Amino acid sequence: MTALFAADARTPAELLHAYLRAGAPDADPSRPLITFYDDSTGERVELSAKTFDNWVAKTSNLLQDELNAGPDDRASLLLPAHWQTAVWLLACWSVGVTAVPGGDPAEADLVVSGPDGLTAAHECSGERVALALRPLGGRFPQRPDGFLDYAAEVPGQGDRFAPYSPVDPQAPALETLVDGLALKLTGEQAVALAREGAARLGLGTESRVLSTLSFDDWSGLEAGLLAPLAAGASVVLCRNSEKLTDEQWEKRIDSERVTLRLG
Repeated sequence: MTALFAADARTPAELLHAYLRAGAPDADPSRPLITFYDDSTGERVELSAKTFDNWVAKTSNLLQDELNAGPDDRASLLLPAHWQTAVWLLACWSVGVTAVPGGDPAEADLVVSGPDGLTAAHECSGERVALALRPLGGRFPQRPDGFLDYAAEVPGQGDRFAPYSPVDPQAPALETLVDGLALKLTGEQAVALAREGAARLGLGTESRVLSTLSFDDWSGLEAGLLAPLAAGASVVLCRNSEKLTDEQWEKRIDSERVTLRLG
């Protein structure tokens, strides 16, 4: 029986940290962790565990120090399945903020929105952050009124992060949906479900999962982020890929060495 990856991890952020441990079995911080395609723009982004962790640290510092977010706060994430969405999810869990993908901004303490959600995001009375979701993490040509432009704010943040107080694994971490029904999870519960998903999908450290699923429910979060993290695997996220031909899919699956396609 193979050893469980990151067996001591009790929060999703600790799953990411396991990729960076010196001497961890099968861990290589330089190998691809998340590869992202946007087939409407031709964008392809590849982030190693080390680079992804750097983005998470900067975003966590932005959350904690600039947005004054912390445990007991809820963040509505009006974002597609995107590498920057994965960054924000891990940043929330690093700070202790409850992530609510697709959640009602009016009921959240802060909102993080892509271009398509800006109108709805105005309903949030707290801090508002806008993501342009442009290639290379580019800024908005003109910052949306009432929002911070993430791409303008995050570069100046620190490359290392430490929460003001340790994140409680038994505190709320995620609000999502399963088959249309509400699911509220602590960090510990999210990790446990992610491990169950990784086992069900047969994932290991050499697995490479391609997902086209939304992050607005558990199935998409499991496939495109949490189960791969729990297994020490990597993921290929594909957005706006509906028009790809079978031949194009075969080429991508081969070039990216995909072992499992979901969605």
